[in-house]
Amino acid sequence: MSDSMAGPAEREPGAAGPPAHEPAAPRPLGVERVPTGHAEVDERLARLADADHLPADGHVEVYEDVHRGLRDALTVLDARPAPQGPPGPQGQPTPR
Repeated sequence: MSDSMAGPAEREPGAAGPPAHEPAAPRPLGVERVPTGHAEVDERLARLADADHLPADGHVEVYEDVHRGLRDALTVLDARPAPQGPPGPQGQPTPR
């Protein structure tokens, strides 16, 4: 059998084959980030830009860090005491 008729398993080691596919270099996605007006949240969202220069397998670390920071920021907001006003109809403070 000639080399041109040989299958992949029958080729000589080191024989030239079709060129290997090279992945494209990382590049920014161009997603616009709109400021929220909350400094801590805006810092976390700006961190997403770090993923623009990493290969896809490096994105997870950035996304997890951003998610953790956003979750922490929301937790702080939830922990703030509610505004106190005169009691409402069911004994709950009324919002001001």
